[in-house]
Amino acid sequence: MVISQIADGIWRQIDAVQDTVSETFFEPVIRLGVTGLARSGKTVFITSLVANLMDRGRMPALVAAGEGRIEAAFLQPQPNDTIPRFEYEAHLAALTAKTPSWPDSTRAVSELRLSLRVRPNGLLSGLQGPRTIHLDIVDYPGEWLLDLGLLDTSYDDWSAQTLERIAPRSQAQEYLALVADTDPQAPLEEPQAKALAASFAAYLTQARSDGFSDCTPGRFLLPGDLAGSPVLTFAPLPAADGDARKSLRREMARRFEAYKREVVKPFFRDHFARIDRQVVLVDALGAINAGPPAVEDLRAAMSETLGAFRPGTNSFLSGLLGGRRVEKILFAATKADHLHHSQHAQLTAIMEALTREARERARFAGAKTAAMAIASLRATTEDTMPHEGADLDVVRGTLLETGKQAAFYPGALPDDPAHLLSPARAGAEKWLDADYQIMRFAPAPLSLRAGDGPPHIRLDRAAEFLIGDRL
Repeated sequence: MVISQIADGIWRQIDAVQDTVSETFFEPVIRLGVTGLARSGKTVFITSLVANLMDRGRMPALVAAGEGRIEAAFLQPQPNDTIPRFEYEAHLAALTAKTPSWPDSTRAVSELRLSLRVRPNGLLSGLQGPRTIHLDIVDYPGEWLLDLGLLDTSYDDWSAQTLERIAPRSQAQEYLALVADTDPQAPLEEPQAKALAASFAAYLTQARSDGFSDCTPGRFLLPGDLAGSPVLTFAPLPAADGDARKSLRREMARRFEAYKREVVKPFFRDHFARIDRQVVLVDALGAINAGPPAVEDLRAAMSETLGAFRPGTNSFLSGLLGGRRVEKILFAATKADHLHHSQHAQLTAIMEALTREARERARFAGAKTAAMAIASLRATTEDTMPHEGADLDVVRGTLLETGKQAAFYPGALPDDPAHLLSPARAGAEKWLDADYQIMRFAPAPLSLRAGDGPPHIRLDRAAEFLIGDRL
């Protein structure tokens, strides 16, 4: 076993050296990670980004596209044969159908390679021909990203923190009642362990649906082929002065460590540690609609998220040594098309405030960060309506549930983000002086001109920040 592990480590280092040499001297590769918590729009983001890089008529803020230096963009087989391919064609077909629909959400890791043929600029533009740059997009659930924070956490600490955090939440009361009727030091009985894990998973599912972000372990929500396995059959239990041998709590602690070892670490090693650019998509409007507790939970989750990254700058030597770092991180508030453009500045300011702590820590480590409001696919149009003697800025779109056209005004976001974040930090249960609403819009039917990708809001600016310097 030890020899096998050593050999595996050696081969990983050899592969890393080969990849780095190839990227440095031949065809550069940009590894872009795309993640976000539930309903943040990862699948739509990737689909629209790829479509707009292939047909660049709506990408003027991507400098290489605006200058006409991207001569071609085409899909190629991904380099990793063991990762499912991102189903770009199927997702694009769903968004561009006569009756369009939103594609299925991310449930596992997938990958896609888009190759760009780019002419150089500057003094060498006349001496060098076009070069090929590969963009490897890695799509993974945001819940798995939060799981990386468990690697440095013991079962005792995780249990104590989780039980304290969920104690006031209505979604957790059924699970907490089950814990109160459980003797953690009693001998392990598998049906009891399964009941606790199932109840805790039910809490996580409901909490995520209600706008909370701290829903770990993530595989409880997306178990895949691990459903029903012991590695997903554990839950937080109150501490005691030493756990009895073969007790329920001792077995829960063992399975928690197995989860980190067998599920979380392989994801970090095989996928996450190779990313050098990252976008974190955030449904900030959904959290605001859910209320102050969800906003504070989102702020804390964004801060903790950075603990999973290794921010900084890459060099040839660091790549050879397997020390790849995340050079750029974009925190993007999605669904900006649910607001009139007159409120986009407020949404951006709220996003900057929510991620301030995370961005400052990343900058200190040498990484570049940004926050912005985007819509990967614009599903609405803007309008102005008279209301109580004044003009009201609204958006119009097709409601997802009914299929009817509607004009929508979500409420006025504050100019000062502190008006949201301060009551959230103070533990307020509801907004005192405002009522924020969200609507679920269906994608609008598209009629695209030749050379144009799907309509969006600031997707070109997001692309310029993430990859523009490498083009």
